[in-house]
Amino acid sequence: QVQLVESGGGLVQVGGSLRLSCAASGGTFSSRATGWFRQAPGKEREFVAAISKSGGNTYYAESAKGRFTISRDNAKNAVYLQMSSLKPEDTAVYYCAAHKVPLAAVTYVPRISSEYDYWGQGTQVTVSS
Repeated sequence: QVQLVESGGGLVQVGGSLRLSCAASGGTFSSRATGWFRQAPGKEREFVAAISKSGGNTYYAESAKGRFTISRDNAKNAVYLQMSSLKPEDTAVYYCAAHKVPLAAVTYVPRISSEYDYWGQGTQVTVSS
């Protein structure tokens, strides 16, 4: 019911910033918490940040805390990830995802990949050193 398309990735130097966007189609986006995950070459997919369906609650991986900001605009069916102070270890394909449970509490922030049922195709972020 939900289709997600990421954009905004690219090549940036250490210390730079990027703003990733995720456009959603489907009428249930605003009813689902959303998150960002990333996967570097040869590594497993890891959690980056998540936001509740209302946008009032967020959670960040320790690696992202203080540098990344997740936000959403339900009127636009979009979720964003503002990244700053980028490091080479941030290099990865970034995926946005929508929670599998639309009836979850409005404050709930899922942190595990298995809690998400809809995924975008990913956008590449490369931080050069």
